[in-house]
Amino acid sequence: MASSASSPARDFAHRLLFVLPIVLILAWIGPAMSQQTGFPPRDPDTLDPTPPGSLNPVPLPPLENPLLPKIPARELFARKLTPFPGPPRSIGGYADGCLAGATALPIDGPTWQVMRLSRNRNWGHPNLLEFLERFGDNAKMIGWNGLLIGDMSQPRGGPMINGHTSHQVGLDADIWFTPMPNHVQTREEREFSFPADVVAKNQQDIDPKVWTHTDTDLIRTAAQDPAVTRIFVNAAIKKALCRESSPDRTWLSKVRPWYGHAEHFHIRIDCPADSPACKSQPPVPAGDGCGHELDHWIKHPVVPAAPSLKPERPKAGITLARLPPACKEIVMAP
Repeated sequence: MASSASSPARDFAHRLLFVLPIVLILAWIGPAMSQQTGFPPRDPDTLDPTPPGSLNPVPLPPLENPLLPKIPARELFARKLTPFPGPPRSIGGYADGCLAGATALPIDGPTWQVMRLSRNRNWGHPNLLEFLERFGDNAKMIGWNGLLIGDMSQPRGGPMINGHTSHQVGLDADIWFTPMPNHVQTREEREFSFPADVVAKNQQDIDPKVWTHTDTDLIRTAAQDPAVTRIFVNAAIKKALCRESSPDRTWLSKVRPWYGHAEHFHIRIDCPADSPACKSQPPVPAGDGCGHELDHWIKHPVVPAAPSLKPERPKAGITLARLPPACKEIVMAP
């Protein structure tokens, strides 16, 4: 009896001896990886962090057989470094489409600078570029020094290898919660600086040490532009906007809580008149969005899972068969 009773204890001790080294390795490897990669420590609210870029981006190797039906569309679009010629057309939906006749936003403007140039994602429909120029001017008027612009779209739109599900039709843009500096940034600054995380560690509100009322004015200015249909922000940011907004709250309906988005906000404009194949989203719900829906987001924040010791297998990704037929012509053209 004594022998059988002590067996579970021995089993527990053996398990502890096996698990303890793994726990210690995990405790050490997290900070070590952060120091080696240059990433800031991960906050639970930063589910979509802005990774550093590269001064010498390595081109993707050619695909052995790009015509295979099973190849993920993202692999095809990521290898197209120039736009499809012809008039501008946004084709399909924001998360399942492509882009023809794209225009590159100049990396420097009077009221903006483009970040992460190595990603080659400063492309969009001309309507998006016109909006960003207009927004930059309006932002300057409310005291924001200028826009730091993150990802827009790839030269031919379509799915991306990393970073986004949407941004596929040239009508989305990420704006950093950091104003443009007073100098033209170096390539190193554009690739390796990080945007400000404006959400508190507990995800229940904004960080008062970082957030200012000008941040509210900036998002309000974007939302009041007629071209804008949605702005995605962290739920804690939406909470602050609801609290700080003026008596005119009509613009708040466009501001939608979403995962991450603590370092930047994501602006989406409507389908252009010259793009009949573009799929608009339904209108946003009526009201300011500051009630029960927002309470649910605040009460149930998403905490990222602990990192796995095993490398994750990449998800297959959608193929060209899931995109509008015109996208095949666009991505297969030289």
